[in-house]
Amino acid sequence: MSATKARIALVVLSCFISAVTGVVLSRGSGESKAAGKGKVLIGLSMDTLKEERWQNDKDLFVQKIGELGAEVLVQAANSDDTRQIQDIQALISRKVDLLLIVPHNGAAMAKGVALAHEAGIPVIAYDRLITGEPVDLYISFDPVRVGEQQAQFLVDTFKGKGKKKIVRILGAKTDNNAVLMKTGQDRILAPFIKSGEFTIVHEDWAENWKPENAKKITQAAIARVGSFDAVLAANDGTAGGAIQALSEEGLAGKVVVTGQDAELSACQRVAAGTQAMTIYKPLKALASLAAETAVKMARGKPVVARGELDNGAGMVPSILMDVYTVTKANMDATVIKDGFHTREEVYRGLK
Repeated sequence: MSATKARIALVVLSCFISAVTGVVLSRGSGESKAAGKGKVLIGLSMDTLKEERWQNDKDLFVQKIGELGAEVLVQAANSDDTRQIQDIQALISRKVDLLLIVPHNGAAMAKGVALAHEAGIPVIAYDRLITGEPVDLYISFDPVRVGEQQAQFLVDTFKGKGKKKIVRILGAKTDNNAVLMKTGQDRILAPFIKSGEFTIVHEDWAENWKPENAKKITQAAIARVGSFDAVLAANDGTAGGAIQALSEEGLAGKVVVTGQDAELSACQRVAAGTQAMTIYKPLKALASLAAETAVKMARGKPVVARGELDNGAGMVPSILMDVYTVTKANMDATVIKDGFHTREEVYRGLK
């Protein structure tokens, strides 16, 4: 069967089954690997490895791929769209059986998906949705739920405490997850903004999620409005940048700051009281699921995806995992209990 006919058959099968119980995906080729023979080769194209979060994802994914008896080639683009397309072309030339892409820019990586499909290679978008081109599968934590939980934390923290001023630091505009997180935040905040209980006094997008850009946004907010009650920061990197700016003004620990990813440095800040919360996303579970799914799809075995998300080119079969709010009160019961960080690591230097 040709790559084009195989993809058409997959779409027809998916549309039929999704109406019943979820989407079942299968590459459906007649090659030996589809029958479970031969060593599967997975291509992993990553936006960056400069952040703790993404280094962890890569290490966990590679380890699981090895345990499954497959091989993986890893490329990291250092947040450069042109380089990431080149990385994808290089992986295609190595004749990988499946591509797993963590896009820097979800729209820009539509070209990479098209190139892979032209070569008959299925594509999984990992953690960040690729837009504008049909994608075989999307595996991630639910970014809308992340935004909802961050905003709900502020609602619960300030309940009955009068009107509050909020600075919002959004993620990278190029990352569709940042947009979906904002959607979740807006869903929770809308009635409180309408009632006047919350006021967004300053907000901006942090280019490439960089802490230094978040610091500049916080400094601009301080210069513009003086005092405020909270920084709704999209992730732990931007939270760290905001806290640097607050520290320089003697405000660290006095302003509520949110986060996401449960990075070690963030958990240490939560324990110390300079960051109020973070979002724990069980990366081991996500990376393991992605590895297992990638190998199954490469071997032509069925994969069930019970969710769907619109990426602008149609509905993408999606597997979305839940996330958990972490505070100083439940640190031991979440990230430490799961072994994500040790208690000694989190509380190092604290009495």
